[in-house]
This record gives sequence, C-alpha cells and structure tokens, in this order.
Amino acid sequence: MSHGDDSGYGNDSGRTDDAYSTIGGTRQTRTRLPDGEGGDGYNAPRRPARASRSLVTMAGVVVLLIAAIAFANMGGGRGDDKDNGSGNAGSKPEAASTAATGTKPVTGKNGTIPSGFAHDEQGAQSAAANYAVALGSADMFDKTRRRTVVTAVYAPEVAAARQGDLDKVYSGQDFLTSIGLNADGSAPAGLAFISRSNPAGTKIVKFNGDSASVAVWYSALFGLAGEGSKNPVSESWYTNTFELAWIDGDWKITDFTQKDGPTPVGRDQAASPAEEMANAVEQFGGFTYAR
Repeated sequence: MSHGDDSGYGNDSGRTDDAYSTIGGTRQTRTRLPDGEGGDGYNAPRRPARASRSLVTMAGVVVLLIAAIAFANMGGGRGDDKDNGSGNAGSKPEAASTAATGTKPVTGKNGTIPSGFAHDEQGAQSAAANYAVALGSADMFDKTRRRTVVTAVYAPEVAAARQGDLDKVYSGQDFLTSIGLNADGSAPAGLAFISRSNPAGTKIVKFNGDSASVAVWYSALFGLAGEGSKNPVSESWYTNTFELAWIDGDWKITDFTQKDGPTPVGRDQAASPAEEMANAVEQFGGFTYAR
C-alpha cells in the first residue's frame, strides 16, 4: 500500500525577515539626515522605524505560515495532485480502491487451510489469496503435508493428476540439493528453512458465476536461515493467476500461471545477520488471508 518540501516556506520567510529587520546586510539603502535638518518635515530628529517594521515582518511571517499550512492541508502543496491548477485530483486513486475489503472472514478449515468461501467475487479472491499462501508454504516440501495441501486447494480431478508430477518436482534430489535441503526435504542441522508467500493484493480478472480467474500479487520469502547457510533467505515478488471453479460448495483451483513482479524498489537497508533471521523464522508465525 511513493513528499512535499517544507523548507520552501522557511526560505521565503527568511528573505522577508532579511528585507525589513536590520539595516546592515539588507537590500535597502537608508539615508540618515542630521538632526534639525528636515528629517521628518517638522525639524524633529528622524528615528529608525525598526520596532514597527519588525512587527510588520512578524505578522507577515505568521500569515505566510498559516497560508502554507492551509495550502498543504488542501493537497495543493504537491504538484502531482493538481489538475492543471483546477484543484481537482488527477490520477489519485479513490480510497476504496486501495483499502482492505471484505465483511466477514471464513471460519471453516480444511486441515490448516481456510475453506467455505463465499460464492461471489470476494469469496473467489479470498480463496485465491489463501491458496497462494498454502502452495508457497514449506509444507509443499514434505510429502505427506504436500498431499494434504494439494487435495485441499485443487479440484478433485486436477489434484489426482497433479500429485505425481508434484512429487517428482519437490522430491527430486537435484532440486532439493540445489536449494540446500536434505533428501527428505528437511533443513540441515543448525539451519531453519523458510518458504512463505505474503499476498499484497488480489484482483478479479474474470468472473462468471461458477468460474473465476483471480490474480494474486505477493512477495515470497525463501531460503535457509542460520550460520553457514549457502542459500540465505531472500525476497521475490510474483503474480499468480488462479483459474477457479465452484465445486461442492467451495472454490477450487483448476489451473494457475505465475509471472515475476511487479517488483518494488528495494529500500537501502542492511540485511539482517543469519542468527537474527533464523530467530525471526522461529518466532514469527505466518498468516492466512481469509477476508
């Protein structure tokens, strides 16, 4: 769910103060007439008007600050929010388009995976988000838990066809070795394996009653945490588009595709030490995303 510059007002007020407060160093030239030579038109000595001008200056600064605050609160301080000076917002999204949605999370569970999603667009998006979490979890690297996940999220005929293929992929020795896991999918001693999908948002691509196509944008944490890890935990961003069908009172996956991104610009932050990351993996539990 990327700032106005406040220094501009301070600079302006600084110039105003400079112009009126003191004689030395200003952009004005004053001529001091000798006493008794018509300094004020009544043969009285001319006195510098510092006090009154300082008051005027202070009042002017206050007015400028008040105007600046009001201007900023109206959103006029950011050029990208203006519409050619008309005061109307340009491409600024409506609040509802970026706010979290949903009226009531599901309460059902199919094992550890939420179930019983609503038979509407919101329910399809909730199902897709939850299924993205399940399919991106570390459970997929354990044969028994993987079968439970696949049975829970896929349509029955698809699950039966996919089990063998998924077993080959996730149990392949070359694959497991390449990511630093043991032959049984477990992490080496002293290391913690993390595989988590964290949805950032969903959208309906297509909806037609008993079928839906839903895109889920998410970040993925993947790797081995701990001292000596050759595959440290890293972050990636993906979008999965799930094809869903309404089967036996719930949404089930019939197919899905994956693509990279959209990927945000990374912040200038130092990576955490291996021990700190390993502790985080153990101490912070993951979420489901029913809404």
